[in-house]
Amino acid sequence: MSTKDTKSRVRLSSDIGGTFTDIVVERDGERLTSKVLTTYGEPERAVIDGTLALLAEHEIAPSDVELFIHGTTLATNAIIERKGALTAVIGTAGFRDTLDIADEGRFDQYDIFIDKPAALVARSRRFTVIERLNARGEVMLPLDEHSVRALVPELKRMNIKSVAVALLHSYVNPQHEQRVREILAEECPDIPVTLSYEVCPEVREYERTSTAVANAYVQPLMAGYLNRLGRELVTRGFSCSVYLMTSGGGLTTLETAARFPIRLVESGPAGGAILAAYVAAECGEHKVVSFDMGGTTAKICLIEDLKPQSSRTFEVDRAARFLRGSGLPLRIPVIEMIEIGAGGGSIAHVDALKRIAVGPESAGSEPGPACYGRGGEEPTVTDANLCLGRIDPDRFAGGKMKLYPDRSVVALTQAIGKNLDLSVHHSAYGVLEMVDENMANAARVHSVERGRDIATHTMIAFGGAAPLHAARLAEKLGMVRVIIPANAGVGSAVGFLRAPIAFEVVRSRYMILSEFDAGQANRLIDQMRQEASAVVRAGSGDGELVEVCEAFMRYKGQGHEIVVRVPARELTAGDAESLRDAFEKEYIALFSRAIPYANVEILTWTLSVSTIAEKPDVARKAPVKATGATPVGERTLFDPDSDRSITVPVYAREQMGIGATLTGPAIIAEYETTTFVPATFSASINDRLCIVLEKRTS
Repeated sequence: MSTKDTKSRVRLSSDIGGTFTDIVVERDGERLTSKVLTTYGEPERAVIDGTLALLAEHEIAPSDVELFIHGTTLATNAIIERKGALTAVIGTAGFRDTLDIADEGRFDQYDIFIDKPAALVARSRRFTVIERLNARGEVMLPLDEHSVRALVPELKRMNIKSVAVALLHSYVNPQHEQRVREILAEECPDIPVTLSYEVCPEVREYERTSTAVANAYVQPLMAGYLNRLGRELVTRGFSCSVYLMTSGGGLTTLETAARFPIRLVESGPAGGAILAAYVAAECGEHKVVSFDMGGTTAKICLIEDLKPQSSRTFEVDRAARFLRGSGLPLRIPVIEMIEIGAGGGSIAHVDALKRIAVGPESAGSEPGPACYGRGGEEPTVTDANLCLGRIDPDRFAGGKMKLYPDRSVVALTQAIGKNLDLSVHHSAYGVLEMVDENMANAARVHSVERGRDIATHTMIAFGGAAPLHAARLAEKLGMVRVIIPANAGVGSAVGFLRAPIAFEVVRSRYMILSEFDAGQANRLIDQMRQEASAVVRAGSGDGELVEVCEAFMRYKGQGHEIVVRVPARELTAGDAESLRDAFEKEYIALFSRAIPYANVEILTWTLSVSTIAEKPDVARKAPVKATGATPVGERTLFDPDSDRSITVPVYAREQMGIGATLTGPAIIAEYETTTFVPATFSASINDRLCIVLEKRTS
């Protein structure tokens, strides 16, 4: 019987990761999940085939699905792997080398052999046209249309597939950029054109150009993928609305995502942060760190007062793992987190100094870790966990995928053991210690840069690999409490279903608070509101919307800004003082002092409009009565503390009810992942069916 006959509400989400594609179906409070290997050549195939298999298993017809939300790392991977479209960039005469000059900074000023990431557009494909605006948007030199048309033969000769247009000061006045696009549309209509004004209408020439170029670079790939996915969904009988998860934590339509695919670069991790904030609200936690570890990367995000930290600055393809300025800058709305190449598929090796090193290279899904039996020969983090006994080779991915421990032993012995004269167990433990320390170091850096003490936070861990590493990572960071939500192995995809439809608009408009013009600010905010609302209304209809306006402010003469919330009402002259007070409060939180009598200026304004997000049930339930959990089996693990193999109980998560408790060492197994409980932790199931790991005091 079709679920529509019983008026079931069916919602679907999928998250394409570097190794696995996660699929989640929610039907009237019931959650169904699946993990399938990502298909690199045709990423939509894993989404469609995995979804159809999951629906068929539970007798749900595609036509019963009323909402589909999708997230993908394709845009990020295209940039990192340099597999985007052959792109050209058009700038103002005299500014051909903006991408090379950048901001003239060096992320490591003492390294004479410094390597920067290669530009997405070679100098031979950077062109200029004659025009000039000043910083107020006034035309100093009209656009020479002949100089634009003169580029067309070169674009065709080079077989250019996408063009970015980034003219000086177009963020104030876009008329020249718009005219360039009109001319190119006449002369070469098959080449998509990205305008920097539409993608990033902000000051800072290098960042705006870099963002426009990145959008143009991935647009043909992403537009093609999204169009294929849309057609395939219709062909397979889906008639639901389709939304894409953005890096800023909101949903957008297929059409908007195809125009601005650069806003999708962190879509998967953003879904994870939303899930963590939702779980934090359910569990009454106000200071948490989300830890998302999948097959390829690990992501760490600070969440305080139920709100993930956000930013408009993001770097992709960093040449140096933890150093700002070593990647390609993007100015897009993004949930702020640190991401490193540390996942289940991260490859381990011995470096020139005879040290075990892990990542950032990943075996992905093709060929995958050695234990997958798909041709991979290099040892990975998954191989190390398998060798130590923390993963059941017969129940991986719910038993749908058999693992081969003997291949892990061979890979670890060849790459690590023989080089360092270590046993296979010590080799595997060394790999896990290194990857855990890499993640701990990244988390320390991320929290210190934001003036936070990470040890005072609770960790919320999810992703296929995170529950295996969460307790050890917490120990290294001095944290005493870890929460692992239900369906943690597909956490980001679950988070997608909690996200609102949203869109953010940004405008750079310089204003000194001592000369605050409330009328000008209100007119600007109204324009932004109309633009953002139009995008959200296209997907949400006439429902109630939520609006958030923020100003990027600094003391006059400083180089960078901090974000201040703008009152959600018509501004008045008196708001100059309230904005200054809000700015100085944030400034003191970051730097422990304010600068008295200094002028404060606003550089950029942002306004986001969204539907009302799903609210978690925060009502406390009846007191939980602790009961001893009953194991379903045993497993042999290598214990590094005693340097021997030990037998530990195995618990099935689906059989553990509210209040079930146990002490480590132990294994909690479930369909999508496995939780390792070390001897220093106890575990219990709370009233939200989350596993709660707590550091034992004795």
